[in-house]
Amino acid sequence: MEFLTAPIIRTLAQSLNFTPKKAFGQNFVLDANVVRSIVVKAELEPSDVVLEVGPGFGSLTLGLLEKATTVLAVEINQELAALLPSTVKRLAPEYEERLQVLNEDALRVTTLPEIPTVLVANLPYNVSVPIILHLLATFPSIQSGLVMVQTEVADRLVASPSTKSYGIPSVKLAWYAKAKKVGDISRNVFWPAPNVDSSLVYFKRHDVPLSNVNESQLFKLIDLAFATRRKMLRSALSSWVRSDAVFEKAGVDPTLRGEALYVLDFVRLLQANEDWDQ
Repeated sequence: MEFLTAPIIRTLAQSLNFTPKKAFGQNFVLDANVVRSIVVKAELEPSDVVLEVGPGFGSLTLGLLEKATTVLAVEINQELAALLPSTVKRLAPEYEERLQVLNEDALRVTTLPEIPTVLVANLPYNVSVPIILHLLATFPSIQSGLVMVQTEVADRLVASPSTKSYGIPSVKLAWYAKAKKVGDISRNVFWPAPNVDSSLVYFKRHDVPLSNVNESQLFKLIDLAFATRRKMLRSALSSWVRSDAVFEKAGVDPTLRGEALYVLDFVRLLQANEDWDQ
């Protein structure tokens, strides 16, 4: 397998008269060893259908094609989406039939040509969390994933209650899956080099859902608890909880703050307040 190198990527960019766009968070991996590491840590099986978001010039795509049965590459940029099949055909012709490219916005994707089982992506910094949550909600077939995100975002995704990084992303990802940070990536392996370092987060979806509560209501409750982070739950949830009896029924101390609660604490609060109709 021939991976993309810095000269190849810059040549491809010049052929398109392409300049990376900050608005899309376009920072392309130049280091083949980083690509190999990502593919290994994704723990792919030969039968996996990989959903890749933002393949760009195809650095990671080439590595994924070698290990999975199909790669569904969702690329928002029309020029890059059009270029990707020819790049794969030139560098890895034996795998070109495994690739399907969709020129779409990952935040708006609701259907795919095949059922994805794994998410692997180098995600734009500004929309990484919304993309992860949207795809996990929309495609329950996704059983695991490995995402490269800004290190600060990675810390939030894997944080535990009562820690500095714990917040809405931590709780909502925990609703779907168990996550851990599995590596750090230097900013120097990207073109253009971002102003921050990146980290790899691996997640595995829970074998069975944590609860059958309404997900939309649960997420509204989580948002409400963190909207006024410094307030105790009794105050932060005053528009929702009618009395301390709800906290007592849920087994949650109303003097705590939202940052002290696990996702199952929020589940019990939702279950305890049967009258909530927001």
